[in-house]
Amino acid sequence: MLDKKALGAAIRQQRKDKKLTQEQLSASTDLSRSYLADIEAGRYAPSVDALSRIAQSLDMDLNIVKRLNAQEQVTQ
Repeated sequence: MLDKKALGAAIRQQRKDKKLTQEQLSASTDLSRSYLADIEAGRYAPSVDALSRIAQSLDMDLNIVKRLNAQEQVTQ
């Protein structure tokens, strides 16, 4: 099962590393700022399309989902 909080934290960290605001990421992904805030806070799991747009805008590897799932399984 996807750990929404871990995924949101990874997205937030990558966004901050790129020195982008949520507004800037919103503009580059065509996703609302509030939706991005909810994803970063772990309240929502992004759709595959949304995750793909976020990953592309932040130069993230989509395999992050696999890595986060593997880490969660190890800690259980």
